Amino acid sequence: MYLGVGDHLWVDAWIPRDDALWSHDVSVAAEWVGQWWIEAFAAVGIGARIATERALWVHTGRSVPGPLGDLVCFAGRGPGEVFYGDRKIVGLSQWRSREGALFSSCAYLEWEPEPLLDLLSFDDATRSDLAGALRDVAVGVGALLASAVDELAGVRERLVGAFPRIGLEGT
Repeated sequence: MYLGVGDHLWVDAWIPRDDALWSHDVSVAAEWVGQWWIEAFAAVGIGARIATERALWVHTGRSVPGPLGDLVCFAGRGPGEVFYGDRKIVGLSQWRSREGALFSSCAYLEWEPEPLLDLLSFDDATRSDLAGALRDVAVGVGALLASAVDELAGVRERLVGAFPRIGLEGT
């Protein structure tokens, strides 16, 4: 994964083992995170501006690395990840311990595989082939909106403000 300054929105969420959002099933455990992102996108109007059936959806079930997923994580499909059509818009990972689970999620402003490929050792022809193959596996928020930087800030605020508060009534 390659992260440049200002080119992504990264959000972590810690879920303790005794929380209502906790699930022992690692696939099911991440699905709420993807839905949380979709709801945040919708709250700032992203879903309303995308007029295709099943435009934004959450991958459920087991991970599917695909042909390039071992090389570039954004090229695979994992539980809880959000897709725009067949292209990933939010990537997700989770780290689990006895105490709980940490979910790390990321949406790019613009999806550009070249900066990552520049860090890896390939001949020019292979690099060019990989760049072409990777261009269509993901999409950045900026490709979907006119004012993506402002929208990404709105998504961040919505994610923080709408964090599921199951079992926290009165707190």
